[in-house]
Amino acid sequence: MFGTTRLMKAALAVTALVAATAASAQTNPFQRGPAPTEATLEATRGPMATSQFTVSRPSGYRAGTVYYPTNAGGTVGGIVVVPGYTAYQSDINWWGPRLASWGFIVMTIDTNSTLDQPASRSRQQLAALDQLATLSRTSSSPIYNKLDTNRMGVMGWSMGGGGSLISTENRPSLKASIPFAPWNSTENFSSVTVPTLIIACQDDSIAPVYSHASPFYNSMTRNPKQFLEVRGEGHYCANSSNSDKDFLGKKGVAWMKRFMDNDTRFTTFACTNQESSLDVSDFRTARCS
Repeated sequence: MFGTTRLMKAALAVTALVAATAASAQTNPFQRGPAPTEATLEATRGPMATSQFTVSRPSGYRAGTVYYPTNAGGTVGGIVVVPGYTAYQSDINWWGPRLASWGFIVMTIDTNSTLDQPASRSRQQLAALDQLATLSRTSSSPIYNKLDTNRMGVMGWSMGGGGSLISTENRPSLKASIPFAPWNSTENFSSVTVPTLIIACQDDSIAPVYSHASPFYNSMTRNPKQFLEVRGEGHYCANSSNSDKDFLGKKGVAWMKRFMDNDTRFTTFACTNQESSLDVSDFRTARCS
């Protein structure tokens, strides 16, 4: 009798767990993958297998590589990452598989000219987002029917970061943005409503924090926003060559999951600073929850 009772309790517990999981998925249809932990977010790859392909006919930009999850279990959001002045995809392409393995379709691009300014980089970034949408409607494409075109985000480095800020101004339907070591001749982004994480590099001599990342952040008054400054690092602090991929990848993935997927399981990692002062020299946040 007692054994039967224990079995019944165990069965009820399993049923409750399954029901809770199903209810959570029904509440948020964009939720993909398991709940995060610090260890899984800091790992080189997330829980999903990924693949990639080269865009055969880039439209409005020079070249693109698409990274995508092969087992996401539903449509996912799309992100375009843009490099900086004189730079190429190789400088920022580590973000592609990192984000894709958590359930995003990510395109890294080369711009028409490596000398393109932020406004031009923004136009090319938005063109790449539009082509991602087109590819998702093309039956011969590897990402056919895999992209949710209502959930799009942007990222960029240096002038690409400045371009990403411009993109959030010009396309407020974007769900999230991460400019890193951003450079732009305009400091005022007060019209931005898109959730924006600015990654700054403390010892940046090319885009000094005091005249770029910090005033960009301070100018934004209407959006969920965050400022994270990497201690002791220069202009390349969030690039493919950086040595802080564990905590930068964790923060970048969490920000995109929270605001592109509306996945509150990532809120703690997205909205708070989990790092030692040995890694992060300045941290600010507002309206993030």
